[in-house]
Amino acid sequence: MEFIANILPTLQLVISILLIITVLLQQTGVGQGTGLGGGDASGVTPSRRGLEKVLLKVTIILASLFFLTSVLDLIIK
Repeated sequence: MEFIANILPTLQLVISILLIITVLLQQTGVGQGTGLGGGDASGVTPSRRGLEKVLLKVTIILASLFFLTSVLDLIIK
């Protein structure tokens, strides 16, 4: 259990950096202003394809892993 407690902060750091990168990569394809809540009022969003779809799935997986490691850190401490 001590091994997990020692490696957990490093694991959280790596996951958080990867999560930040994937979120920033998703924002590069967004039009000007739409990334900050603006955009057109039509409400129609195109479906995600290719790299966008992969980035979305990777982001969800990384966010889930970060959440689980955070909860595990609370339980261990």
